[in-house]
Amino acid sequence: MDLIREMRRRAKTEEVDYLFLMDCLSHYKQPRSKLTSLLKAGVLVRVKKGLYVFGKGYANRPFSLEVLANLIYGPSYVSYEYALAYYELIPERVPVVTSASSKRIKHFLTPVGTFVYHYLALKKFSVGITWASLDEATHFLIATREKALADTVARMKSFPNRDDLFQYLVEGMRIEEEELKKLRPSLLVEIAAVYQNKNVTLLSNTFTNGQSTRSSAAHAAKI
Repeated sequence: MDLIREMRRRAKTEEVDYLFLMDCLSHYKQPRSKLTSLLKAGVLVRVKKGLYVFGKGYANRPFSLEVLANLIYGPSYVSYEYALAYYELIPERVPVVTSASSKRIKHFLTPVGTFVYHYLALKKFSVGITWASLDEATHFLIATREKALADTVARMKSFPNRDDLFQYLVEGMRIEEEELKKLRPSLLVEIAAVYQNKNVTLLSNTFTNGQSTRSSAAHAAKI
């Protein structure tokens, strides 16, 4: 128990890596064997090679899937449907943690969840992302609401016009119109400029210069 208390004292987050654990276990004759015993005892859970979280009964707080998503494969940021659910823009719970990465597509099935990474060209990567903080030591990269929505619609079949896109956002994705009105037009314009994607351009146009209001009215007239 002294070892576990010492590990907990030194660990600033619930997510720890192999080097941290080897440093904590450096006074053991066979630190890797000790690590194996900690895993078997459930003190630690191996998420993937070199990455661990504290097990049930040993955690100070729930581990962060978003932090793990950044650490499992990078450079990456949390986005797409998972980020939209994180911001409560869509009502559904999203069981798979979806991220964008400037490297190739990857899927990871781990003991703590499934992580999916979609490729995004580097020029589209950095605009519209932000740091989120859980506490002083725990941070992760996530798309802004605008970027998460842009990333999501960019992967869809092209919409013919902005009214159809708006209708899909409200009816298909069930995003509240009041939430859509909170999107920042200037950021959508910036994202659309680097994305050069028809759906993302339509998204930007929909919420620029009051277009969302006109689109809403057009949608209401169809019903």
